[in-house]
Amino acid sequence: MAPDPTFYLKPCPALPYVEMRRARRSQACYHTHSHDEFSFGVIDQGQALYRNGSDRHTIGQGSTVTINPADAHSCNPDEGDWSYRMLFVDTGWIGRLQQELTGSGQDYQAFPAHFQSNPVYFQRFDTLFRQLEAGAGSLEAESLLVGYLAGCLAEGSAQRHYRTDSTGLARVRDRILDNLDQTLTLDELSQEAGVSRYHLIRTFKQTYGMAPHAYQLDHRIKRAKRLLRTGRPLSDVALDLGFADQAHFQRHFKQRLAMTPGQFQSFNATVV
Repeated sequence: MAPDPTFYLKPCPALPYVEMRRARRSQACYHTHSHDEFSFGVIDQGQALYRNGSDRHTIGQGSTVTINPADAHSCNPDEGDWSYRMLFVDTGWIGRLQQELTGSGQDYQAFPAHFQSNPVYFQRFDTLFRQLEAGAGSLEAESLLVGYLAGCLAEGSAQRHYRTDSTGLARVRDRILDNLDQTLTLDELSQEAGVSRYHLIRTFKQTYGMAPHAYQLDHRIKRAKRLLRTGRPLSDVALDLGFADQAHFQRHFKQRLAMTPGQFQSFNATVV
């Protein structure tokens, strides 16, 4: 039987500690249950009664729901179309992120609220989820997730302050430039700089104008342009520069130049 395009639950290809769920036009009701993971998501359409512990909330289109590990909860829709998207993130991974941000020795700290109505939270989640669905690479995907969660978890907890070390940032920049074909991780880069992952993203962007993953992509595209001008096959260029596949390469190339790599190559063919 073919998979139902209106519903899926699957691991995130770029982040093995994340599961993704999407439901469109669902009528499913859930008995009270809990998860081992942190779970959070948005309501795209419809309205529902959301119970978390002894609290009851009415949520609807534009709401952002946050559920802590072991929270007994249920979310049952009213009649009509009910669509939502969720991410489930390993508790240990989030606990380590929180320790980086706050210096706390606790295993993890809970989300401060059961849900948010602020459209800013919806837009942030929407951007994150769409990029994960589109096949963002591991560095880009982790950067987006860390940035999103740092904003959610910062409420009610003081973030740790680090002194910006320009030498450390320069080492990260050089590592990216020297390894454009490699799949680098935020863990590696933050260790190189000696700061937390979130602090690296913020300070690198302040210094170089874009976050590490965007900086890597930007320089991959610059090098791709040089290789394409020599007539190298598109598949070879994508492989040589560390893109997951030719479609991934084409998507990022077009986002930056408003043309496909093939079009660019045809306009810039080397004259023999």
